[in-house]
Amino acid sequence: MKLATYKDGSRDGQLVVVSRDLSTAHYATGIASQLQQVLDDWNFLAPQLEDLYSTLNQGKARHAFPFDSERCMAPLPRAYQWADGSAYINHVELVRAARNAEVPSSFYTDPLMYQGGSDDFMGPCDPVVCASEAFGIDFEAEIAVITGDVPMQTSADEAIESVRLIMLANDVSLRNLIPAELGKGFGFFQSKPATAFSPVAITPDELGNAWQGGRVHLTLQSTWNGRKVGMCEAGPEMTFHFGQLIAHICKTRNVRAGSIVGSGTVSNKSVEVNGQPEWPKGYSCIAEKRAIETILDGKPSTEFMKYGDTIRIEMKGQNGESLFGAIEQAIVPLAQT
Repeated sequence: MKLATYKDGSRDGQLVVVSRDLSTAHYATGIASQLQQVLDDWNFLAPQLEDLYSTLNQGKARHAFPFDSERCMAPLPRAYQWADGSAYINHVELVRAARNAEVPSSFYTDPLMYQGGSDDFMGPCDPVVCASEAFGIDFEAEIAVITGDVPMQTSADEAIESVRLIMLANDVSLRNLIPAELGKGFGFFQSKPATAFSPVAITPDELGNAWQGGRVHLTLQSTWNGRKVGMCEAGPEMTFHFGQLIAHICKTRNVRAGSIVGSGTVSNKSVEVNGQPEWPKGYSCIAEKRAIETILDGKPSTEFMKYGDTIRIEMKGQNGESLFGAIEQAIVPLAQT
């Protein structure tokens, strides 16, 4: 099943069911108006949405209309929780290697995670508004899941079963604000503005055998200013799967339906070519590219994003079809809003 939220002038938008090929959609009004309603009563409402989804895919939905990503808010426009991990330890290794810092051994057994703002997500085609280019604007291509209720002390294997929906994310980072914030010892805050999510959120069964062990075994594509810079494999090198990330959250508290959990920047290891490391699959954020340049050349040469830059994040299935639709955003100054 594939679900989206259309803009209607309200904070929470209007829930729509989207066809498998993303060509058509149908309002879910007769079943639920907003996605959070469905998450709160999943066992009762989800089967009804599945029936509508089946009818839509068969071309028999009477009031279907062409699906338009530009009309979309985030699938869940605001959430009870947005917890973003750093599940790809290769990303951490690269960033730390660039500043000659070791990775603590605990990072390989205990997930890194921060709690981001969840009151104001961006739609997939909304501009990234930033008050200054000097903040160091960066994209981060990620995978995220939306959970049902998860009781405290749920195991990692059991937590996988709480995944209701999967989507893509652009977890925008303001890199030049991060060092001072981390130096305070209290974590990210101003350096993590609003996050954008893909037009469509999908149930795990839509991935078929690409959804295995709490990981998405497909390629995440990042295209910066029209140039493909990342073709990163999301599955094999995900150190902590989504069950482990969810279990990390609920170690000391309950996790409620409508919580969003992010994977962190999707990252792949280097390969050795003629005795030198290369990263043929590219990168999912500029900070990682700059870390690679520092490792190879002693200093970074790629600048962060500027006003007018664009970023596109997308994942395609084994048949080449877009699974979630694309995140397509431009960087704009505050004055334009």
